[in-house]
Amino acid sequence: MTISEGPAKAAGPTKAEAPAADKPEAPEARREARAWCWSVVDSPIGPLLLAATDQGLAQVVFHADEATAAEAVARLAARLGAAPEPAPASLAPAADAPFGSPAAGPADSPVGSGGTPPCLTHLGSAVRQLERYFTGALREFTVPLDWSLITGFNRRVLRELAEHVPYGTVVGYGDLADRVGDPGAARAVGVAMGSNPLPVVVPCHRVVESGGGIGGFGGGLETKRTLLALEGILPQPLF
Repeated sequence: MTISEGPAKAAGPTKAEAPAADKPEAPEARREARAWCWSVVDSPIGPLLLAATDQGLAQVVFHADEATAAEAVARLAARLGAAPEPAPASLAPAADAPFGSPAAGPADSPVGSGGTPPCLTHLGSAVRQLERYFTGALREFTVPLDWSLITGFNRRVLRELAEHVPYGTVVGYGDLADRVGDPGAARAVGVAMGSNPLPVVVPCHRVVESGGGIGGFGGGLETKRTLLALEGILPQPLF
C-alpha cells in the first residue's frame, strides 16, 4: 500500500463576480479528541488518501505520495486532537491486485460490529465504494460523511453539490451560488470547491464554467477530465 496533501485550491471561474461574504456557523465548544483512521489506496487517478472518523469519511486527498500523506496525516491529527487508529493492511487490495479487486476487513461488517471501531468500518466502506465507482459499477456514494472539516458558506455549497448534482451531470459556479441563496457568488463557489475536503465523493469535478469551460480543479485538470469522462460527460481520451 502506497502512502497526499489536501487538495490544492482550485482556480475559480473566469468571470469576475465578487465573492459573497462567508456565513460561518456559530462557534462550537472545543471538542474532545476524536478517534479516526486513514489509509492510502491506488486508483485510476493515482493514490488517494482516505481518512474517516466515527461519524464517517472526513477527507480524500489526491496524489498521495509518502511525503504528502505524512503532511496530511499530521494536519488531521492536529485538527482532530488525536493520533489515528492503525488501519489493517487488509483494508485495501494488495499492491499487485487489479483495481476493483475485493478488499477484506471492516467494509463487510456493520458499523461497530465485532469490536471494529466505527472509523475503520466507514473507511472500509469508502474504499469499496470508490473501487466500484472507478469501475463504473457505482453512481451514488452512500458512505456516511463527516462534514466537520468545513463550515459556513463552503459547507452549504458542498452539501448542495453532494445532494443535488447527480452522476453524469454538471452545474455552473453561478448556478450553484443561486441554489444556496447567494446569487452573484460564483467566485466564492470556486473557492469552496478548492477547499473541498472530500473530492470525488463530494463531486466538485461536476462544477464547470457557465460559458462551457471546464473550470479549475485542485487535483489537476487531467484528473477532472478523467472523472468527467468516466461519468460520460466528456469523451474518453484516445490515448
